[in-house]
Amino acid sequence: MAGKKPNPIDAHVGSRVRLRRMLLGMSQERLGESMGLTFQQVQKYEKGANRIGASRLFHISKILDVPVGFFFEEAPGIDETSSVPGMGEAASEAFILEFLNTREGLELNRAFSKIGDPKVRKSVVDLVRALGEAKDWK
Repeated sequence: MAGKKPNPIDAHVGSRVRLRRMLLGMSQERLGESMGLTFQQVQKYEKGANRIGASRLFHISKILDVPVGFFFEEAPGIDETSSVPGMGEAASEAFILEFLNTREGLELNRAFSKIGDPKVRKSVVDLVRALGEAKDWK
């Protein structure tokens, strides 16, 4: 018997938990310990396999230091024109959140933020932009 596919909202909320946890450099085990759960349960939440209840989502929001609404930003089926102000990005910038949700995106972001010299940061941006525009890489 094939497994049931997660609800798109549950999967989205779970992916936002994962994004925020990874941005903080927190392990699934550490998040689970702070909630009295195993890391396997956190994995199930992050994959959307298990739905996160309201009180548990509230607790997660406190641990990860974000408002509860953060987990629903960019959720499928939510009308962009009626969004509540917050940390949400415009639909045209959704690809940035998708990239940041990858290991490479997080590693690049962390490494870049450690560069203290603004001139060096600008040079890195210029280099990456040039590499992205190079025809040989596509």
